[in-house]
Amino acid sequence: MLLSFDKVSSYYGATQILRNVSFDLEQGQCLCVLGRNGVGKTTIMRTIMGLTDRTTGSITMGDEAIANKPPYQRAGYGIGYVPQGRGILADFTVRENILLGTFARKDSAPEIPELCLRIFPYLRENLDRRAGLLSGGQKQQLAIARALAVGPQVLLLDEPTEGIQPNIVHEIGEILRMLNKELGISLILTEQHIKVARKLGDAFLMVDNGRVVARGPIDEMTDELVERHMTI
Repeated sequence: MLLSFDKVSSYYGATQILRNVSFDLEQGQCLCVLGRNGVGKTTIMRTIMGLTDRTTGSITMGDEAIANKPPYQRAGYGIGYVPQGRGILADFTVRENILLGTFARKDSAPEIPELCLRIFPYLRENLDRRAGLLSGGQKQQLAIARALAVGPQVLLLDEPTEGIQPNIVHEIGEILRMLNKELGISLILTEQHIKVARKLGDAFLMVDNGRVVARGPIDEMTDELVERHMTI
């Protein structure tokens, strides 16, 4: 198993958000984490990266226990992260933003991987453009490129299609499919678009009030489950 959670609880201060969450991510799998806003989806991603205040339970990457390791070490195990809101540094150039991802590489190569520029031609043509001037879709491309610069085995994407035009949603979906199915990078993504989840996902995790309430192969994510746990 590539990544495993075993009875993981996670806290911000004294407030518990995740409650005994367990799941496994297999090599080459795309796992979609779904649920209403505010139920703990983002906290799952932040817990994987070590960005909450406290966790209990076991988190392993391959054979390595990582629950007590700082975020930079977790990135060094091959975990790339595209946070909700993208986390782009507006005053940095496109080039500088992507290069930030290389700091976590085990080979410490201070160069932009060719993959990042091959799949996002706009970024290649605008490396010296200030990132704050990019559109929402271009910033998402940049955030994905920065995460890929880590050289990840696992790519975490928190709401990757949020606030993006429909044509760009399709484009990013195709790129994620290529990264997953052709290059073998495992994906965990939180999603509100059910069509995107069903198109990309191999498996799903439905979350409600910090707990896993359903999980399984993506074809077992029924309309009834979606209506029960995702409609307002």
